Amino acid sequence: MVSNVRIEQLLTIKESIDELSKLLIQVVEDGASIGFLPPLDPSDSTLYWHNVLAPDVILFVATMNDIIVGSVQLHLCTKANGTHRAEIAKLMTHPNYRRNGIARSLIEKAEKRAMQEDRSLLVLDTREGDSSNLLYTSMGYIQAGRIPSYAISANGELHATIFYYKIIG
Repeated sequence: MVSNVRIEQLLTIKESIDELSKLLIQVVEDGASIGFLPPLDPSDSTLYWHNVLAPDVILFVATMNDIIVGSVQLHLCTKANGTHRAEIAKLMTHPNYRRNGIARSLIEKAEKRAMQEDRSLLVLDTREGDSSNLLYTSMGYIQAGRIPSYAISANGELHATIFYYKIIG
């Protein structure tokens, strides 16, 4: 475990846009299935980050020595019948900093914030077979289902996704 990791909410992207863009490019190049395919153009990465923050999206970053090494988003459902739930989205840890508890710390922070927002149900999905599946199940997330051929990889292969949920609070 890395003890000098700080998890904080970003209220603005402006000062962190370059670091966030590089982080996204690194994790996509490393094979993360988070909606992008390699090679990810820096302008596309920057455009993505410019459009992330919204009233229903809370962005957390993990920093070490003032460098962003990970991030996660909490998407608050705004539908009238879903104000009790939120989605954990775009969890990413820089490849050089994995296996140090950063992703776990990011999720824990998102879960605490979800409780502060009076959310009692969290949902997420991840590519079948990724190491993130082990992380989520170790944190109490329950597999709800599997959809085959959900996401395509850079080589054209189709992959299933696993949906998880967790009751909190």
